Amino acid sequence: MSAPSTPPFYTSISKQFPEVIKAVENLGITLRAVGPIDEKTSHLIQLAAAAAMHSEGAVCSHTYRALQAGASPEEISHTLLLLISTIGFPQTMAAISWYQQIMAKGIADKQGT
Repeated sequence: MSAPSTPPFYTSISKQFPEVIKAVENLGITLRAVGPIDEKTSHLIQLAAAAAMHSEGAVCSHTYRALQAGASPEEISHTLLLLISTIGFPQTMAAISWYQQIMAKGIADKQGT
């Protein structure tokens, strides 16, 4: 899988509010470093939480970040499917549709295809 590109919205906000974005990024780095959970798994957990909150932006962000951390599309799909019995079918399907939009936009295209 090729490295995903940074979404244009995030780039724009990063330029507008660099100190805030840096602080948020540093918080995430610190939180991941204090425990035994690897980066990929932490983003899959955050993806599940985002889906439970029904936050389209966070689902898209953590889809992107999970892919960047080495998660496969299958791992992301499975992470979301596991939520059906917890958050319900409709909310899970919404999260899967947001994930599929990210994939369809080519942000996470496989190399060589």
